[in-house]
Amino acid sequence: MSADPAPILVKICGLSTPETLAASLAAGADQVGLVHFPRSPRHVDLARGGALSRQARGRAERVALLVDPDDALLDAVTAALDPDWLQLHGSESPARVAAIRARSGRPVMKAVGIAARDDLARAAAYAACADRLLLDAKPGPGAALPGGNGHAFDWTLIAGTGLAARFMLSGGLTPETVARAIAVTGAHAVDVSSGVESVPGTKDPDRIAAFVAAARAAARPPHVAPTAHRP
Repeated sequence: MSADPAPILVKICGLSTPETLAASLAAGADQVGLVHFPRSPRHVDLARGGALSRQARGRAERVALLVDPDDALLDAVTAALDPDWLQLHGSESPARVAAIRARSGRPVMKAVGIAARDDLARAAAYAACADRLLLDAKPGPGAALPGGNGHAFDWTLIAGTGLAARFMLSGGLTPETVARAIAVTGAHAVDVSSGVESVPGTKDPDRIAAFVAAARAAARPPHVAPTAHRP
C-alpha cells in the first residue's frame, strides 16, 4: 500500500483586512502574510499589521514581508507584528539575510525571482542562510513591485531538481492552476496573493477557500515529465 502524500503547506499573502484574514484562517491556511512595503497595494502599516497579527496568533503562522529593510525598520516591524517568520523580497545578499535572521531571532524565507535555469544557482546561494526559499516569477524590466505581479514562471525549470523540501512555490498561482503546479514541481509549500484577488490588493474569500482546498487535494506524483506543462 502506498503512503498518502504529505500535506501541502499553504500561505495566503498580502492580507490587509480582518475579514479576509478570517476567511484565510477559516479555510485552513497554514501561514498568513502581512506586507509592510508602502509601494504595494497590499501594504499594512504597523498598527494595522499588529492588529491582524494578533487576530491570527495561535491559528496560523504569521509572516511579515519586507523589502530591503534596514535595522530600524526590521526592529519596528518585528516589535509591532511579532511575526513567526520574516519574508525578504528585495535584493538582500546572503550575508544580509543571515544578519536579519540573527538580529530578529526569527526564521527567514528569502524570495528569489526565477526566469531561467541560471536563476536556480542564485537561489542555491541562499540555502545556507535562509530557512526556506520562496521561488517567485522574476519581475520584468521596469516592474513596480518585486513580487505579487500575478505572473507564473516556467515550472519545468525546477522539476526534478530535488529542491522541493526547501522551497515554497509562488508566482501567479491560482485555484485553477495550483494542483498542476504542485504536480509538475513537487512543491511541498505554495504561496498565493494576486491569484485570490478580485482587484489588486482586494482578496476574494471564495477564491481563498478554493485555493486552499485545491492545494490540500493535490497529490504529488513521484515524477512528472519536464515537458508536461508551461504556464
